[in-house]
Amino acid sequence: MTNHDTLEEITRNLLKEIGENPDREGLLKTPYRVAKTWELFSKGYNQNLEDIINNAIFEEDAKDMIIVRDIEFFSLCEHHLLPFFGKAHVGYIPSGKIVGLSKIPRIIDMFARRLQVQERLTHQIADAIMNAIDPLGVAVVMEGRHMCMQMRGVEKQNSFASTSAMLGQFRKSSETRSEFLSIINRTVV
Repeated sequence: MTNHDTLEEITRNLLKEIGENPDREGLLKTPYRVAKTWELFSKGYNQNLEDIINNAIFEEDAKDMIIVRDIEFFSLCEHHLLPFFGKAHVGYIPSGKIVGLSKIPRIIDMFARRLQVQERLTHQIADAIMNAIDPLGVAVVMEGRHMCMQMRGVEKQNSFASTSAMLGQFRKSSETRSEFLSIINRTVV
């Protein structure tokens, strides 16, 4: 049985366990669709940083902060298998190398498409960028809405979690950290 087939069978059994009939018209293709969805949600387990970056590291004399902000992400909480989603903001200060800007959202997706907690996800992104291009510093701030808090448990629909990882110059210098936080909080016209 393939992984897809196994996921379909698990979904059929889940439907039965909750009192549903997986053979009724509206649910006939649900096991197939759920299996495809889980393949997407978990594709990060089959990705690695080297393939994501794909040689898009360039020698450059840039010395100023580079920021990509408002990067949408979604992931699944490893405690409840419910989604959490929001925006990530990533900055780094180059030290002779830059990475293609589109690689930053791809790095986020690689780690987000695994069962996660937002705290770990934030640090994995920062560490990956630090390891890939050895900049003077990396900063990552993530803001997420967690369905495990909104749909169950405390049921607080307007809550969100903010996490940060500050490495190198962003950790050492309050001025650098403040500049980054100021830029990510600006309104874009």
